[in-house]
Amino acid sequence: MRTDSSPGTLPVREHLPAATAGTPVLDVVIPVYNEEKDLQPCVERLHDHLTRTFPYTFRITVADNASTDTTPEVARRLETRMPEVRNFRLEQKGRGRALRTVWSASDAPILAYMDVDLSTDLNALLPLVAPLISGHSDLAIGSRLSRSSRVVRGPKREFISRAYNLILRGSLQARFSDAQCGFKAIRRDVAQVLLPLVEDTGWFFDTEMLVLAERAGLRIHEVPVDWVDDPDSTVHIVKTATDDLKGVWRVGKALATGSLSLDRLTRPFGDDPRDREIQDVPKGLARQLVGFCVVGGLSTLFYLLLYSGFRQFSGSQSANALALLVSAVANTAANRRLTFGVRGRGGAVKHQAQGLVVFAIGLALTSGSLAALNAATTRPAHSTELAVLIAANLAATVLRFLLFRAWVFPDRREGSEDDAPAPTVVASRHPAQPTPYASSYPVAPAYGPQHPARPSAPAYASPYRNTTATHETTQFRAGDAADGTWRDATVRLQPVRPHDTDPGDPR
Repeated sequence: MRTDSSPGTLPVREHLPAATAGTPVLDVVIPVYNEEKDLQPCVERLHDHLTRTFPYTFRITVADNASTDTTPEVARRLETRMPEVRNFRLEQKGRGRALRTVWSASDAPILAYMDVDLSTDLNALLPLVAPLISGHSDLAIGSRLSRSSRVVRGPKREFISRAYNLILRGSLQARFSDAQCGFKAIRRDVAQVLLPLVEDTGWFFDTEMLVLAERAGLRIHEVPVDWVDDPDSTVHIVKTATDDLKGVWRVGKALATGSLSLDRLTRPFGDDPRDREIQDVPKGLARQLVGFCVVGGLSTLFYLLLYSGFRQFSGSQSANALALLVSAVANTAANRRLTFGVRGRGGAVKHQAQGLVVFAIGLALTSGSLAALNAATTRPAHSTELAVLIAANLAATVLRFLLFRAWVFPDRREGSEDDAPAPTVVASRHPAQPTPYASSYPVAPAYGPQHPARPSAPAYASPYRNTTATHETTQFRAGDAADGTWRDATVRLQPVRPHDTDPGDPR
């Protein structure tokens, strides 16, 4: 668990205030290039919809991507006629460049964008930005590929869209469903840190932003949308697809080499808003898989060496059984310590016994494969035996990991070994530190409702104020009831670092 926020990490998400003097809550950007025909009806329709339905103040920003027609004149007229409309002129093309420029300069806490053709039904706009306003999510995207979405478009665009998202899932392990829908929103504090990492200035901007956000562990909210294809769209499909594939290669290479500093996008996280540092917490699935694979590779080599040695003076079945037995004991001990982090001798005999059961299953698989090989040929070559055993061991390895994780070492915290020392939980709380990436818009006294202070928790203040938290140490008996009838091991607690202002916020 990450307990210390390095300089530059994001602040804890908070609910935006109901009103912010002089600053719109939402800034909707419409990037355009030579859209003199569609720009005015688009802005008028969006302005009318927000005026009637959106409960917060808003702004509409027209981002002109170096248009050569009368689009700039249309944008200026709209800005003059509607106080909520702003015109922004760029001398270079590129949707990504326009979004980065306008979002970086905006003072609104919620930033969004949509295409000028308004293919997406505007009724999805409030559900899109609501999770960002409430503090639930970091980014929000409209999805045309959700089961509940209603989409009208030709088979060509449908095939291209689905194929592109399959490429993202296969190459970049993306889990979001629709990367290119022109209907997205982001919190300003997230954009301030995320946008400098996004290199693309064109159509791949959306995808790169989402992939980096997802890899950094930010929360992406998806909204099913009703979407009608614009037959007069000026997007060049072939060029866009080529640029997107180049972007996929570039981002994939950067992620593989670790050249992206995604740790700057992390947020404080834990079951308590003041993250607790607990010693010897079981590692997550990803680390367990890595550790298991390393131990498994070394165990396989050890097993093959043992088998080759035992085979010199015994038959194949006996050599296989002896090699498996010795390597299984070593494998269980190594996985117990390195993969699942179990320390001490408590429960070691039980774990080895369970490991022998897993060994018996592996023995059945490998022995069965040898029996099948001997039935197929009378005198199999030694190299053939090794190849068959390697294949059988691969199947046994997958099953071994599942049994280790679900049965042998399900959760160390649930262990009750008699000779294991009483667990000690130590947590530390330090004075709050201001977060450099906090938004610059006016801050209300508190975001959301105030929660009563916990009886034994020391007071601490918002990370946005220069208030120092008190530091104290509390001792109590774990499991003690209010009347003192329960008794258990002693637990020593120290205050932990407050990462936010809301003691009820699970983040």
